[in-house]
This record gives sequence, structure tokens and C-alpha cells, in this order.
Amino acid sequence: MRLGQYSTTDGAQDWVGAKTDDRTVVNLVEAGAAAGVEIPRESTDLLAEWEWRRKTELAVEYAEQTGVGVRDVDDVDRLAPITDPEKVVCVGLNYRDHAEEGDNPIPDEPVLFSKFPTTVTGPGSTITWDPDLTEKVDYEAELVVVIGRETRRVDREDAFDHVAGYLVGNDVSARDLQHGDGQWVRGKSLDTFAPIGPELVTTDEVDDPHDLDIWAEVNGERLQESSTSSLIFGVDDLVSFCSQAFTLKPGDLIFTGTPPGVGVYREPPVLLDDGDSVTIGIDGIGELTNDCRCG
Repeated sequence: MRLGQYSTTDGAQDWVGAKTDDRTVVNLVEAGAAAGVEIPRESTDLLAEWEWRRKTELAVEYAEQTGVGVRDVDDVDRLAPITDPEKVVCVGLNYRDHAEEGDNPIPDEPVLFSKFPTTVTGPGSTITWDPDLTEKVDYEAELVVVIGRETRRVDREDAFDHVAGYLVGNDVSARDLQHGDGQWVRGKSLDTFAPIGPELVTTDEVDDPHDLDIWAEVNGERLQESSTSSLIFGVDDLVSFCSQAFTLKPGDLIFTGTPPGVGVYREPPVLLDDGDSVTIGIDGIGELTNDCRCG
């Protein structure tokens, strides 16, 4: 199943939906209400619901049989699939060759940092920054894990039971702030610096999250190309590791790290500029495209 947040031009509230094929999105709130199943409007609230998967399936089944809540994709706007996460946890240096391209040691355990929730934006939105604040903005293709159950001190072998699904993510980074501050939060947390999308792909549709092609293109030129098979610490490792230190809540995001080929380490460097278009793709998850605006 592919879940997202959508809006229409009629002034109605945003709603959580299920993209059932290339042309169709089901308004789960509308279809659920008609079927007698209460579904909240926000995806984060949906993931906190008891039996949220079954409730979603019932709403989709009702929509497919009756047409209630069915929308054409051309008539809706895609928003960030998770619009209000409590936490955005990120993992640094989680691909060996990315660590090596920056002359960093290979970590013995996950290196964590965070982005503020105000960084989150969706497919088709614009990445923006003030040139007086940063002049070195970079892209980072990442697989993003979405938590589906409250998680505290979970063992590695049980970690996947707490994952709702996966997203494509771009860990946009202001390199001059990141490297100049001596810590990463400010350089990673400018507004719009965490595009995610296009939809949340639930775990049942992903055979192996550790065997997915991942890439990044800027203005059509492929600059990152790798596979999640090269992750140092896998999804289960990361969920378990994080949960030993803090509680993960439904809708929380874990950016799992980026492969080599980021702009700052290329010769010459390739940094984002006003008018650029960035596309991040992950096999089976989708493609996420955002334009850039500096100023």
C-alpha cells in the first residue's frame, strides 16, 4: 500500500489517502466515513491507530466497490506523506564509501543527529535558502524509515515489527554551516531541508529494504548511484539502536544515510543553485523531485 497526504483546490482540509494505481488516489477519510470506519486526516494520527492497516484496507475496499472517495491523481496535490513527525532522526556516515570519500573513519556504531520537523516538505515543493546564511547547499539521497508503532528498547530481531514503511528522502545540507559549526544540527535543519515522498510504501510491498537501488540526479545528471545493500547499519540495526536511547513514536522518521557522490566531495564540487532541480530515486519506493530557490 502507498499512503500519502493530499489536498484539493476546493478549499477542503488536507486528507490522508491511498494511491491505488498510477491514476487513482482514495480519500481514506471520506471512504472510511462512508464505510463506518473512522480514519483521521493526518497520516501520523492514522499510524497511531489500533489496526491502522486493516482500517485502511477496509476504506480502500469500500472505495473500489462504490466509488466513494476515489480521486484522479491529476485533481489532487501531493503533500509530504508525513506532515508532522515528532522526531526526524538522521544517521551519518552509514555507507562505507561515503565515509571514505570525506576521509572519515568507518563508525563502529550508528552516528546520530537530528533535523527539526520544520525541515519536512513534500514532493514538488521548493527547497529554499538565504544566500546570506549559506552558500554551500548539497543533496543527499536517502532511504527513510517511518515508524509505525511506539518503540522503546526493541531487540534487533523484532525491529521490523515497528516499521510502517519507507520513503524517498533528501537530507539537504548547508555544508558551510555543518562543517563550520562543529556540529550538524543547524546546517541540516534549515526550513525545507528534508523533502520526503512521494508516498509511504508499507513494509509488505518491500521485499528487502537492504537491496534497493538508490540514486540522485541534479538537472538530469546522475551524481549518486548505489544500493542500500551497502548500508553499514541496516534498518533493523538503526531502529533497535535508536530505541535503546529514546522512544520512537508512530510517524517518526529515520533518514538512514547517504551513499557516495554528494556534491561537496566531487571534483570540482557540485553544489545546488537557484533554479536547480533535484531528483532522488529508490527502486520500488519511487522518485522525489524538488526545485531549488536561493534568495
